[in-house]
Amino acid sequence: MTQTPPESVPRNPAAPLLILISAPSGGGKTTLCQRLLAKHPEMTRAVTCTTRAPRPGERDGADYYFLDPDAFARRVAAGGFLEHAGVYGHCYGTPKCEVLERLHQGKDVLLTVDVQGAAAICSASAQDPGLRRALVTVFLAPASLAELEERLRKRATDAEEELQQRLGLARAEIAQWRNFQYLILSTTIAEDLRRMECVIEAERMRPSRALPPG
Repeated sequence: MTQTPPESVPRNPAAPLLILISAPSGGGKTTLCQRLLAKHPEMTRAVTCTTRAPRPGERDGADYYFLDPDAFARRVAAGGFLEHAGVYGHCYGTPKCEVLERLHQGKDVLLTVDVQGAAAICSASAQDPGLRRALVTVFLAPASLAELEERLRKRATDAEEELQQRLGLARAEIAQWRNFQYLILSTTIAEDLRRMECVIEAERMRPSRALPPG
């Protein structure tokens, strides 16, 4: 008698992920994203727009798209951002077309945004099944505010008044960690990377993301 074979495990790779990493300013989200990209060239980073001036070493189109306030406002009016917000007197936004295009190409997309941006993207994903299926949210929390302050001072890019504003906002942002799917307590760069890779691997194995056999 011929037996029906059990249903096969899907052979195709999992659907692409939209990996959102949030942290307070100076919390290490940019460094973590850079390490992920260096180790996993199949991933891609969504470049965001900002109205602030470039910092030393930053390049337009690589680190950010640097826009003047009028150009940024036109994009907002046209609905061109997946999320946008004003932070420390500057505007930041994630181009919607860039994220969707890369996901449609089957690429994992990395986003580094503040908690405001994360909330807006989560809200947008609730109305879009494709985004909702792809989205993975991670909050990277500093070991302490004292350590965060030390990182910001070493960066030496802010005046004292702005640094204190960042620290004040960081307290409020850290309190939002419960709104994320994963929490990583930052230790070393290597350990943060290892934990982030564990999150990504776990998300790839979710049955809801597996593609049918091809």
